[in-house]
Amino acid sequence: MNRIILKLTFLISLVGVVATASAQTNGSNSPYSRYGYGLLADGAQGFNKGMAGLSLGMRNAQQLNYKNPASYSAIDSLTLLFDVGATMQIAHFEGENSSMNVNNTAIDHVMAGFRLAPNLGMSVGLVPFSTIGYHLTDNSTITQATGEVQQTEIYKGDGGLHEVFVGLGYAPVKNLSIGANLGYLWGTMEHSVSATFNSTSVSSRQRKYSADIRSYKLDFGVQYEQSINRYNTLVLGATYGLGHDINRRAEYYDLRVTSGQGSVGDTLVARNAFAMPHSFGFGAVWNHRNRLRVGVDYSLQLWEDCKSPQLEANNHYAVRTGSYQNRHQITLGGEYVRDANGLKFGHRVRYRFGLSYASPYAKIDGVDGPKSYMASLGVGLPISNFWSKSTVLNISAQYERVEPKFATMITENYFRLCLGLTFNDGWFAKWKVQ
Repeated sequence: MNRIILKLTFLISLVGVVATASAQTNGSNSPYSRYGYGLLADGAQGFNKGMAGLSLGMRNAQQLNYKNPASYSAIDSLTLLFDVGATMQIAHFEGENSSMNVNNTAIDHVMAGFRLAPNLGMSVGLVPFSTIGYHLTDNSTITQATGEVQQTEIYKGDGGLHEVFVGLGYAPVKNLSIGANLGYLWGTMEHSVSATFNSTSVSSRQRKYSADIRSYKLDFGVQYEQSINRYNTLVLGATYGLGHDINRRAEYYDLRVTSGQGSVGDTLVARNAFAMPHSFGFGAVWNHRNRLRVGVDYSLQLWEDCKSPQLEANNHYAVRTGSYQNRHQITLGGEYVRDANGLKFGHRVRYRFGLSYASPYAKIDGVDGPKSYMASLGVGLPISNFWSKSTVLNISAQYERVEPKFATMITENYFRLCLGLTFNDGWFAKWKVQ
């Protein structure tokens, strides 16, 4: 028991260190991160990045599957699992009259897990929830009584939310597992709009929207494994995420500056301004001879009734619904390995593929946001040494197209290289001398 407590303390400390570092990174330059909580993270890890995030029915003794905590009950009894991942991406943005390329790098996740007792597994980790990051400039001409004036507006955004979690997975009876992740969600969201003019007769203006989010996050999972025949099994998975209010305030600051006449500012506050949606997920994975796994996931997030702060026409900062819509996502993916326990390197390489579609959750100026289409390929390369019996280097390539509803909006294309390391160490194995 003392060894378990010591190792658990080490894991939590390690996750805390990485949390401090990763909270400073930002993997977005998208103008669509202006809306809602920003761009939502996919929650995928190294093993399923190449399968477009397929997860709800995935179950393996040598993999951590954060998206369905029921899978923790399958963790190998003799090892500690450590999983870390990062993504490098090139984004290509296309507008009506312009285009640009932007590079980003971000830490995807860091987590660890081990078995606490027979049929009981545990995991701790850090994952991103959302990302905000953009810098846009808009030049226009406005007409004043004194003539035409050139206006320059600069839109900036930064921040995002992160989650530190601890999870348990337990198999109370044969073939059935249940689990839960309890997380702490935190982060800041900042958006600013500044307007300047080439005439001193017009007041410059700076507006800032900000919020500091602190809340809990609670997700449940279940998996049922059914043998079809000697060579085939089917794993069914389901998840539920608890929706709730977030009792945090949002602030709006409006400052006007007139040359030679000083400045006038106003701060408005909206209280209890945010909420998390109820979410549901269902998935199935078919396993043929432990060589081929093919599965499908469907998830639904009920954003439609979630509230958010909105600036109204009478300069009133109020909490309202109507800024979101329910989000649907469907994922198809698979993995092939010739012989997971084979002696030859080539026999233990895992080949992965995936396709995914997701509808938007945030509205943009009252209309539906862009839809997302993604395709991915990946490999899992085994790394074996004296101490590590099943360490895997996961390499995946993803292409995602973010397609807006109207041609006048920005289309985004992402090319990503995802790297993940699943380290499987024999911490709990004992030496035996004969």
